[in-house]
Amino acid sequence: MKKRVGIVLLFIGTWLCAQENHSYPEGTVGEMVKLGEDIINHTYTHPLTKDLVHSKLTCKNCHLAGKDGRTGTTQNIGTFIGTATAFPSYSKRHHAIITLQDRINGCFLRCMNGQQSIVNTKAGLAMAAYITWLSDGVPMHMNTKGPRSPKITKLWEKNTKKFAKLQRKATHTNYLHGKAFYEKKCALCHGENGKGKGDFPPLWGKDASGKWLAFSADGSMAKLHNSATWIQANMPLGEANTLSDQDAADVALYINAQERANYHGYSIDDNFKQFGLDLSSIIGK
Repeated sequence: MKKRVGIVLLFIGTWLCAQENHSYPEGTVGEMVKLGEDIINHTYTHPLTKDLVHSKLTCKNCHLAGKDGRTGTTQNIGTFIGTATAFPSYSKRHHAIITLQDRINGCFLRCMNGQQSIVNTKAGLAMAAYITWLSDGVPMHMNTKGPRSPKITKLWEKNTKKFAKLQRKATHTNYLHGKAFYEKKCALCHGENGKGKGDFPPLWGKDASGKWLAFSADGSMAKLHNSATWIQANMPLGEANTLSDQDAADVALYINAQERANYHGYSIDDNFKQFGLDLSSIIGK
């Protein structure tokens, strides 16, 4: 136990020291880091990725900024800090050992509704460079549990299991509560129709031309337990970790019952079936 606590304190202490004087690298590497940061902040409008993303999402919508204002430096779930130290890592989704670029690509394709792989493209390399730079000075800690930052692995596993149990018990009543909660707490920023407002991202639906706006049915945020875990850890903005378990579970249930793009045949119905739920019964049809 003492050894585990010592490792955690060493990780946190090293990270804090590394962040104190975190200037961009010099030369070509620094330019690539800056490019990656720009793409991550403007994914669906950046010249290198705008034609590849069929949504109106950016990476910073889920990987929030910390006190330094940089995308992905939050200390909550969604942080980039420590992520690069975890790779190569085993992915249950892919049933294989994957690299950091593979992990970014999976998110790009599923969560951003991307249309082609960005592995070993200029965009892919740049995004990996930025994420790696944010872990500069943090000890290597290859993650055998999954392709994510060791900083949040235990919390992620604990809370996704907690929410999986809750979602298996979901009913139409939970859906209605989630809808009411969304209208009261979320619609102001994300819109009553889920299409987003200003800099606040869309959560479901299509634009006027029929193009999908948000993450696909196979994105991490479309999974009922994953989205509840992220929502509780990060929302409402500026009020992280204030939602009850039931509120987080129910609003995630409501959001993910709304229409979104399939991914290679995988649909929102499949996300509900994962927990033994019938989508039509949940929404009251």
